[in-house]
Amino acid sequence: MKPKILLISGSLRATSSTQQVLTHVEKTLSPMAEPVVYEGLGTLPHFDDSPNVSQEVTALRTAIARADGVLICTPEYAFGVPGSLKNAIDWTVSSGELVEKPLALITAASQGESCHAALQKIFRAISAKTNENTTLLIQFIRSKIDSDGYIKDQNTIDSIQVLCNHFVSAIIEHVQAKAEVE
Repeated sequence: MKPKILLISGSLRATSSTQQVLTHVEKTLSPMAEPVVYEGLGTLPHFDDSPNVSQEVTALRTAIARADGVLICTPEYAFGVPGSLKNAIDWTVSSGELVEKPLALITAASQGESCHAALQKIFRAISAKTNENTTLLIQFIRSKIDSDGYIKDQNTIDSIQVLCNHFVSAIIEHVQAKAEVE
């Protein structure tokens, strides 16, 4: 089984460190999974808990529902979760696409601890399936990327590989367990 993994960047900048890490993750996952990049974060309307949702919100929810797992790579803004990423997560709370969904988190920032901790708390609150093997905090990210946008730090490369291996295994176990129940 080659699981489908939705990749979401918490940054809207195409040239951000987060996007460069996500590009590396996509290449790392490709031999063992089907990575699909979600590019609609910046088009989502502000969350308002309306029962009438926009086409962009429906597209986000559908992309998450169709994926076997979701991997989020995000920066930290002002010691917190980027607003556009939190907005996207908020659109899934009442509809439940992330409930029991295998989820991996990479926080790539200068510091990152506050955002990383806040997102883990949010994911526990909405019952997404994450664990210590599917979360990674990469601090001082800019010093670990070369001028061409590639990760140059071998420990970071190795840590991403380990996370991807664990995440794909967790997804496969989840899908198999779900199939046994059905």
